[in-house]
Amino acid sequence: MENVSVVSPLRQPIVFELEGFYIPPGQGPFLFFLALFTYVVVLLGNGIVLLVIIMDKSLHRPMFVMVCHLVVCDLLGATAVLPRLMMHFLTGQKRIGYGPAIAQAFSVHTYGVAVQTILAAMAYDRYIAVCEPLRYHAIMTSARLHSCCALAWLVALILIVVLFSFHTNVALCGQTIQHVYCSNRVILNLACRPTPINNIYGLCMTWCLSTGMFLIIAFSYIRILSASLRQGRTDSSVRSKAFQTCVSHLVVYVLYEIAAMAIIVSHRFPSASQNIKKFSSILFIIVPPALNPIIYGLVSKDLRAGILKLFKTRVHHKH
Repeated sequence: MENVSVVSPLRQPIVFELEGFYIPPGQGPFLFFLALFTYVVVLLGNGIVLLVIIMDKSLHRPMFVMVCHLVVCDLLGATAVLPRLMMHFLTGQKRIGYGPAIAQAFSVHTYGVAVQTILAAMAYDRYIAVCEPLRYHAIMTSARLHSCCALAWLVALILIVVLFSFHTNVALCGQTIQHVYCSNRVILNLACRPTPINNIYGLCMTWCLSTGMFLIIAFSYIRILSASLRQGRTDSSVRSKAFQTCVSHLVVYVLYEIAAMAIIVSHRFPSASQNIKKFSSILFIIVPPALNPIIYGLVSKDLRAGILKLFKTRVHHKH
């Protein structure tokens, strides 16, 4: 019978081995450059959006401030996973220490939760802008704006800190993580004994958070739709403006939900290969962060104008 080592991470350093993807011989460099290209796209796209909003004072408005928070969240998720994945493709390195593993898992979970809370805050802002246009600036003051953003991050951090507090004094009877990146679930799968409290809390947190944020967003857009249809009877331009104001946020929210659904669906089919399941998990980390800057740039005229203005200014200075 094979001996299983029992390790307490607080008493003895532990090194995990990430199973990662199956890499066909000779395909490592190609996959590395593919992951590098994806990461560069994420960094450039989100970096440009962040830079334009910071530099252009006309964009210092609640909607764009919240877009900045979403950008930071996207960068957190992508940076937590892609650099180590690139190293895996290039060198075949699979080892990761307990500290870096917890840091990566904490960042990934914070990204997943903060995305939902920030999008809910953005939906509330759009609801006030469309349904209470005359009182918008009185309601969405600078103090309330920053309180909403801080609350979105605070809720995410508290939920994830509590989630990871269950790792304290958990003895581990394995060191191979059967996934592409570290997460709370895959680390606790190595526990010597079942961790029912963690499982119950994780399920309750996921269900309550997803349902709660969905209800906030659904309520906001039902009220927005009702208000825009009512106002649009007398002025069609009002309905058009409301649609343009909200469509980018709605598309981004749907994109996150589709990426999350891909993970759920792939894990419900036992016949699906492990690489497909792992790839679906990566989609949630890279697809929304890569596409969000394009979505906001295409839909938002103000942001698009700011980006063009930035590039024109750079070209002018060079000449």
